[in-house]
Amino acid sequence: MTQQQKAYACGLAAVLAWSTVATAFKLSLAHLSPAQLLLYASAASLLALLSILFYQGRLKELLPAFFKNWRISLVFGIINPFAYYLILFKAYALLPAQEAQAINYTWALTMTLLAVPFLKQVLKKNDIWAALFCYTGVLVIATRGDLLHLNFSNLNGVGLALISTLLWAVYWIFNTKDQREPVLGLALNFAISLPVTLIWCAIHGELTRVSWQGLAGAIYVGAFEMGFTFVLWLFAMKLTESTAKIANLIFLSPLISLFFIWFLIGERIFISTLFGLGLILLGLLIQKLPRSEMIG
Repeated sequence: MTQQQKAYACGLAAVLAWSTVATAFKLSLAHLSPAQLLLYASAASLLALLSILFYQGRLKELLPAFFKNWRISLVFGIINPFAYYLILFKAYALLPAQEAQAINYTWALTMTLLAVPFLKQVLKKNDIWAALFCYTGVLVIATRGDLLHLNFSNLNGVGLALISTLLWAVYWIFNTKDQREPVLGLALNFAISLPVTLIWCAIHGELTRVSWQGLAGAIYVGAFEMGFTFVLWLFAMKLTESTAKIANLIFLSPLISLFFIWFLIGERIFISTLFGLGLILLGLLIQKLPRSEMIG
């Protein structure tokens, strides 16, 4: 295999794994509360990341990195995984998987819009059009096509899903200033977040016995949404001759995800979801087109 072929293999493997997580979230939440899913998935993810560091012979770097970067690790760990996934899982508990996952794909646009005040970047015409298409798509999905009466399928769930995109975007904007090595930094985030999640579960009386199905789902979510897949994507981005070639693979994920949601969960896929998701993907595609004239 050429280096580019290896990049495609890693990228496609990551996209395929990410395409299953909406289904895994929903199946796991049938047995666990959002906080319990976060607790056990975080533990599984931390073990996955520690195993990667062990394989790389870098496990000894973890403690010195913690003492050097504990403040930024604390901030990042509270944002992601703790707050982001807790809110995201609550959104999935309230919404059909097809709706929650479609809304979640708007995070890239949210990050672009937040980069204006946070990173002093200039908004372009592409971004305005992308926002128009993406958030119209969200509205179509949230109302199941009833745009005239604005009858939301579950307003709380939609609100939580949108807040999760805000947190994820803020995390990645702050991440541009992060000097930590990515795998090491992510392991520190989970190491700090895990006891916070444990305390949260203890306070809310959620340290109860869980079924093996819920635990198995949490382990899968932790390994493939939060752990190994992140590293696969990093490898793909490092191996590729063109970042765009790999980044564009992510457009396959929502369509594959809908198939798994239909096939494994048995959700009837709404026409409004397909139309709204099409608008969201069109908006994200417009955002990737060559930049046009600045707005200001």
